[in-house]
Amino acid sequence: MSDSAHIGRRIREVRKVRQLTVRQLADRCSISVSALEKYERGDRTPPPGLVAQIARALAVGPERLHGQPYMNGTETEDQVQAVIPDLRRILLTYDNPDDLVAPARPLPVLAAEMDQVAQMRQDGRYVPMGPLLPGLLSELTHRALSSTGQEQERAYWWLARAYRATNSLAHKLGYHDLSLTAVERVHWAADRAGDPLMQVTAAYLRAGAMLRLGSLGSARRILEGLAEEIERLSPEESMPEAQTALQGAVLLKLAVLEARDGRPEGAWQRLAEARSCADLLHGRDTDHYEMSFGPTNVRIHEVAALIDSGDTRQALARLREWGVEQDREEWELPDGLVAERASHHHIDVAAARLATGDRTGSHRDLMTARKLSPNHTRWHPTVRHTAAALVRLDRSQDDSLAGFARWAGV
Repeated sequence: MSDSAHIGRRIREVRKVRQLTVRQLADRCSISVSALEKYERGDRTPPPGLVAQIARALAVGPERLHGQPYMNGTETEDQVQAVIPDLRRILLTYDNPDDLVAPARPLPVLAAEMDQVAQMRQDGRYVPMGPLLPGLLSELTHRALSSTGQEQERAYWWLARAYRATNSLAHKLGYHDLSLTAVERVHWAADRAGDPLMQVTAAYLRAGAMLRLGSLGSARRILEGLAEEIERLSPEESMPEAQTALQGAVLLKLAVLEARDGRPEGAWQRLAEARSCADLLHGRDTDHYEMSFGPTNVRIHEVAALIDSGDTRQALARLREWGVEQDREEWELPDGLVAERASHHHIDVAAARLATGDRTGSHRDLMTARKLSPNHTRWHPTVRHTAAALVRLDRSQDDSLAGFARWAGV
């Protein structure tokens, strides 16, 4: 196992470059010295919110501590990495694109392909998705710039979705500068699409990027403004399902934000509001504007909020409590849930189990995440950090665990 996979080592290295003691950095991040020492040794994996907080205290980006983009594992052989230069060029020339070799295909054909790409994105299938994006972006851009009226608005609507897929790919691969550019392009296209809910989606993505970078106040203002805007767009009598789902997604993002900001009461309030939105969906999980929302996602976010708050034992207790409803030892996600969302849940739970000393359970959840969405799992920073810690703590030289770590690039 390479030490480069050890986030704690990178924290320690940057801390020393900044000439900070362990206590000084711990004080800046409002955590205990013993907790920071465990993170630096690699005995525990810091949650995403804390990684952003530590990065900000050290004046670096979170990707510096994660070691992204990952270029030391077998994923360097995947063709998905080869599309990054083309995506940079296309995002740079968004309003003045290079000429096409052949005329752009009709918009219905491009829309059908974009639907396939969107499904790949939600399933975390980045390897087959990546090579499709440059050509799709180029053709949609030409369609949008050369059309007029409603067809132009529809072209921009589909282009906004293509930029969203680009944002996801760049973010997951660790190219965060490219991801942020893609978010700005989603905004640019959404503003021309004639759909207020697509504009809400663009702003939601921007707030999510701010949350990842630790800009909690800015993200909170955007999300609270979106909640008000969705209500303003709704009829007085009732809120249509799509708007209910978007409102719920915004509230869940706010719940995670409050948990990361050390405001558990605010997180529980937002979760309760999101639960009320989910009740209006009559038990169904929905996927409007590619945002998963419903009773399942509310529970997933409740667990995530507890983990982000540092209460990992309570998070795991929730899973056991909900498992009683299913006559199981622990709560199991329903079939048909978006694969990336389901995989992300198991990755979070794996880190929580490791923090409580359940290494077997942590390994089991990592394997489940891999089965659900291999690409998403392989490139997720928490997976690498958790797998690296499991290997360091393993005294039995478990071949299965070592094999997983090698597969993940550790």
